Amino acid sequence: MTELLLRLLDDRQEGRLQRFFRRRLESREDAADATQETLLRVLEASHGTLIENPQAYLYQVAKSVARITIARRSRDAILFVAPEEGVDQPDEAPLADRIVMARQGLSIMARAIEELPTRCQQVFILSRLRGLSNGEIAVELGISRNMVEKHIIRALMHCRKTRSALLL
Repeated sequence: MTELLLRLLDDRQEGRLQRFFRRRLESREDAADATQETLLRVLEASHGTLIENPQAYLYQVAKSVARITIARRSRDAILFVAPEEGVDQPDEAPLADRIVMARQGLSIMARAIEELPTRCQQVFILSRLRGLSNGEIAVELGISRNMVEKHIIRALMHCRKTRSALLL
């Protein structure tokens, strides 16, 4: 049995095994490591196991080693990112405290808008949230452009006053 394994593991077979791994792993270093791992596993198994077809067994072990290597590489890719892939770039996502502050600010502004008279609310929402021009708002609500401007000014002043009161 050992003679057959030694014949199987000669230089020519080792070269075939490395080519097998290079096609699957696409790296000379990984192929060399996988070849050594496979040969080691086959030699360890040969001591206590009867192997009927050593060549088939060798390639079965090689397939297993390739799968394990690919899985490990995938896990490592998630954990370790190369510097050229943006690790050195600052994270654009806001910090949790900024998100909380922004939400609180929105809540305060929503309450300030709710405190406005109905017509003033409508004008402000059409202007600032829907992006309509003063002329479009005037036509939609059936009021003058001048009145639209007055409602917007009133709403902005109220929002600023509310914000300033909270900052103090």
